[in-house]
Amino acid sequence: MRGLVYIGTSGWSYDDWRHDFYAGVARKDWLRFCARQFTSIEVNVTFYRLQDRRTFARWREETPPAFRFAIKANRYLTHVKHLADPANPVHQERERAEGLGEKLAVVLWQLPGNLRKNLGRLECFADALNDWSNTRHVLEFRHPSWFAADVAACLRAHRLAVCWSDAPDWPRWAAITTDLVYVRLHGHTQTYVSSYDPASLDAWAERIRGWLDARRQVHVYFDNTAHGAAPRDALRLLERMGMAATAG
Repeated sequence: MRGLVYIGTSGWSYDDWRHDFYAGVARKDWLRFCARQFTSIEVNVTFYRLQDRRTFARWREETPPAFRFAIKANRYLTHVKHLADPANPVHQERERAEGLGEKLAVVLWQLPGNLRKNLGRLECFADALNDWSNTRHVLEFRHPSWFAADVAACLRAHRLAVCWSDAPDWPRWAAITTDLVYVRLHGHTQTYVSSYDPASLDAWAERIRGWLDARRQVHVYFDNTAHGAAPRDALRLLERMGMAATAG
């Protein structure tokens, strides 16, 4: 049996998309519209402010049964506390996000670019995530000191995945530490702006097929959100994977 792939954008509430991707769609229906185009979406607003459980529940109700969410964990634990004392922040994040129910597939924990490798804190954080084992977790490392064998070993032991970040502004660790592969496509030549050309999309589609053949679950989110590049690229990648949108 092959793995599963989820493809979408990082966020959906962008005014840049109003007159193109969302032409004729009321703002209140933007999430519903995305859920007919994509198979998943990465929620970015959760990184900047904690969302109420009822908000998550509303998103769950507005999307089809097979649709899935990845959420970007709040920056308090990663960017303020630098992973120190993770138990309470993880618990708070979980209690709210569980409003998504079974539609919550992945939680992304992005570390700041100035945070260097600290294996002790990583191990403590990984232990705290054991209390949220019904959801998969991914770490996006922004400092290359983390790209190390002992870090990979810790992630493997806890079934935590590495985020593959494609952007010119920070390095990419192309490591696979579990059966989950998580890719963020920020724009290969200009972060948040540049589109992916056909050859690049073909290459990513080929990688995805290989991961699926290896029975991995794959999540791919386009974060090149400026000027509507992300939804266009997501739809093109879905087409290459034989996963056409269910509605126009």
